[in-house]
Amino acid sequence: MAEQRGERRDARDIQDVHGGARDAPEPRGSGVPDQEARAWEELVATARRTVSEGLVVGTSGNVSVRVGDTVLVTPSGVPYDRLGPHDITGVSPDGRQVRGTLVPTSELPMHLAVYRTTDARAVVHTHAVHATAVSTLVPELPLIHYMAGALGGPVRVAPYATYGTEELAENMLRALAGRSGCLLQNHGTVTYGTTLAEAYDRTAQLEWMCRLWLTASSVPGLTPSLLSREQLKEAGERLQGYGQRR
Repeated sequence: MAEQRGERRDARDIQDVHGGARDAPEPRGSGVPDQEARAWEELVATARRTVSEGLVVGTSGNVSVRVGDTVLVTPSGVPYDRLGPHDITGVSPDGRQVRGTLVPTSELPMHLAVYRTTDARAVVHTHAVHATAVSTLVPELPLIHYMAGALGGPVRVAPYATYGTEELAENMLRALAGRSGCLLQNHGTVTYGTTLAEAYDRTAQLEWMCRLWLTASSVPGLTPSLLSREQLKEAGERLQGYGQRR
């Protein structure tokens, strides 16, 4: 959802992200394991990347990463370029806040649902324009490119539900069944991965495929050719062995 409308736990948090002081700030890393501190830095960098590469506007969208039993998430309504080490925000798998004082993203139910039902270690949610446009047109992204195989198959569109609700999380889970990404009707995208880099790459690939389909479909008098399910399955199997092996 658009985090601009999100809430903060305390007005002093606003002063903090704008460079002012809030009461009794903890020293950097105080009480936070090094692994979580490093993961937070990577999460903030990923969130900023969603803005710089045009996948979100302002503070829309959100990012999370799981470290042990802690899920670190972007806070609600705070510009990503103003997040620092003191702003670390984390919850337990059941949603109880265990790190920081900033209110977690309002889309927390979606993130926790992914971690609860998959092997995800990172989740990226955006309002990417081409993907959101496609979500308003079709119940499933047409098979315009074999990279759909990298997401597990044809990308489904989860029916619309109000942002931040359990209903939206449930709709998303059904669309994600057997997939690592889906579209949210009139809303945006959700992808997950074993790392933040993988989750982000899947988001970028999904937005690119949506842009490709919209571009091809816009040519008057012509209809884009699509892959068959069999062709996609074959490509998906080959993609599993793609890249360098360690």
